Amino acid sequence: QVQLVESGGGLVQAGGSLSLACAASGRTFSLYAMGWFRQAPGKEREFVAAIGRSSRSTNYADSVKGRFTISRDNSKNMVYLQMNSLKPEDTAVYYCAADETLYPHNRYQQYDYWGQGTQVTVSS
Repeated sequence: QVQLVESGGGLVQAGGSLSLACAASGRTFSLYAMGWFRQAPGKEREFVAAIGRSSRSTNYADSVKGRFTISRDNSKNMVYLQMNSLKPEDTAVYYCAADETLYPHNRYQQYDYWGQGTQVTVSS
């Protein structure tokens, strides 16, 4: 079992930045690829970014490439999402997820563990 807790959401103006964090506990964190997903009201959950076990591999949705950066610190059992140049369409609840696999991927159905989510609101 892995427990995930997100933090760092909030309200920001368009063009601003936010940094999300996800704290993991339970099984060995370094066994898991980690992902960030988001869900806006009335919309499907969508992939944002993912990072492999050792940070060598990352994967981003086209909509956030060049603006968001995913990173992890296996010594602290943490994964981060730095979000820059935020847009109103980035408004959503952001979820951290873990999958016991080597490579980062965007298939949310395969992620085994999920956090409760943190709200990000970008005003225009």
